[in-house]
Amino acid sequence: MSKEAILEEIKGMSVLELNELVKAIEEEFGVTAAAPVAVAGGAAVAAEAEQTEFDVILTSAGGSKINVIKVVREITGLGLKEAKDLVDNAPKPIKEKVSKEDADAVKAKLEEAGAAVEVK
Repeated sequence: MSKEAILEEIKGMSVLELNELVKAIEEEFGVTAAAPVAVAGGAAVAAEAEQTEFDVILTSAGGSKINVIKVVREITGLGLKEAKDLVDNAPKPIKEKVSKEDADAVKAKLEEAGAAVEVK
């Protein structure tokens, strides 16, 4: 299978499926997916470029768990069981590496349903 074919498969995965894939790769090859920190002259060098990709993280379902599950299903395309598991195991990422506008829209939908959400 070519690298391009693998990337196309990954693009079609949900957040939950990607999370499971990363865990499986980490276990299989004994690695972690944590980003390495560049060190120059003994000090960590942080990227000074403006952030263009954001992660939307569900921190709590709040009091309206059923409504939050419905919104999570709408946003992610997950099935009922997967969406419920994601909400039950918060904090969990709902959307990753999306634009600021998309992150704000997802956050607004989730907060309207009663969830506590964080954008990183």
